[in-house]
Amino acid sequence: MLTSYAAHFDTPAGYLDFARFGPPSRDAVTATARALEASARADHTTVDALMRAEETARDTAARLAGTDPRHTVLLPNASTGLFHAALGIREGVVLAPRTDFPANHYPWRRSADLGRAAPRWIDPAPGSGVTPDLVRAALTDDVVAVSVSAVDFRTGFRADLAALREAIGPDRLLIVDAIQAFGVASLPWDAADVVVAGGQKWLRAGWSTGFATLSDRALESLEPVLTGWTGVEDVGLFDGAEHPPAPDAGRWSITHLSPVTAAAFAAALDLVERHTVAAIEAAVATRIAELTEVVEACGGRVLSPADPARRAGVLSFTLPDHDPSLVAKALHAEGVTATVRTDSLRLSPHASTPPEAAERVATALSSLGSRPRGSATP
Repeated sequence: MLTSYAAHFDTPAGYLDFARFGPPSRDAVTATARALEASARADHTTVDALMRAEETARDTAARLAGTDPRHTVLLPNASTGLFHAALGIREGVVLAPRTDFPANHYPWRRSADLGRAAPRWIDPAPGSGVTPDLVRAALTDDVVAVSVSAVDFRTGFRADLAALREAIGPDRLLIVDAIQAFGVASLPWDAADVVVAGGQKWLRAGWSTGFATLSDRALESLEPVLTGWTGVEDVGLFDGAEHPPAPDAGRWSITHLSPVTAAAFAAALDLVERHTVAAIEAAVATRIAELTEVVEACGGRVLSPADPARRAGVLSFTLPDHDPSLVAKALHAEGVTATVRTDSLRLSPHASTPPEAAERVATALSSLGSRPRGSATP
C-alpha cells in the first residue's frame, strides 16, 4: 500500500468500487468546507478569491495530462466534454465501440440526429477492447474520428493510445474518454486530440468535477457549437454583441463552474501530482494481483485481461453456479463494496486499499462453498 497517500483517506478497508465512485480525501473535504465557509461570509473580495481555485485545478490537470493551460478547460463532467466533441464535428463517420459505456454513445447519437457526425459501431472481442487491428479493419475514407475509452469500464482493458494514433493517421481525430484511467494509469495522453475525464472516480475529487484537453488539431477542426458566454473573447465586456470563441480550450466553457467543487478538484489533483500516477498505478496493480489470486483460488472466472500490461484498476469476474446478487450479499457481509451487474461482479481497488481487502474477499467467496484450491474437504 502507498502509505503516504493512504494517510489522506478514511475509506473503509473493504471498499472496492473506485471504478464507480472514489471517496474523496480529507484534503478535498476540507477544501470544500473552507470554500463554503468563505462564501457564507462573502465580502467584496470573496468571489474573485474563490474563483482562483479553477485556475489552480486547470493548471494541475494540464500538467498531469502532459499539456498546458491553453489546451485545457475545466468541465462539470466527462459527458459535457464528449458532447462538445461530438457536436463539434460537422460531418463524417466516427468509429465507437458498441460495448462502451453509454456516455460514449449518446453524444454521437445526438450528433447524427442533428445531421452532423454519425457513429459507426465496432465490436471488440469478448474480454478485449478497441485494438489497432479492429480500428484498421473498420477504417474507410469517410471516417473522421475514433472515440474510445482509455480503460474499458467492464473489464479494465487498457487501450493502446499510441498504437491507435498510428493506426488512424495524423488527419483523423482520436477522442478519448479517460474517466476510468486518469490518475490511476500512465498513458500517452498526447496521442489523443481530445481527452475528457470526470473527477469523481479515480481522481477522488467528488461529483461535478472534470476537465478536457484539446490538441491544436482539435482546436482547429472542432466547431465550438456549445460555447457559452464564459468561452468567448472579452468575457467581461457586456456590449450586447456576439463575441468570437476563445482561441484556446477555454472555448468549451459554457458558464462559470462552482468554485466550491473547483477547490475540491484542485486539492484532489494536487494529491495525485504529489504522490505521482506511477506510484498510484503500481500500488493498484499490487492489489489487483492479490484479488485475482483470491478469485481464481475460489474457482472464479476472471473476465479482465490476463496480461497486467493490458488492464488497469478493474477486476471483473463471475463465480460459476452462483448468482452475482448472492455473491454480492456474501461480500457485503464481510464489509466489501463491489460493483454488481446481472452477469458479473467488478472489484476496483485504489492505492489506499489495504491487503486486508483481499482477505475479506477470500472469506466472502469461501462462505459460498467456493473453497480455495488445494484445501481439504471436511
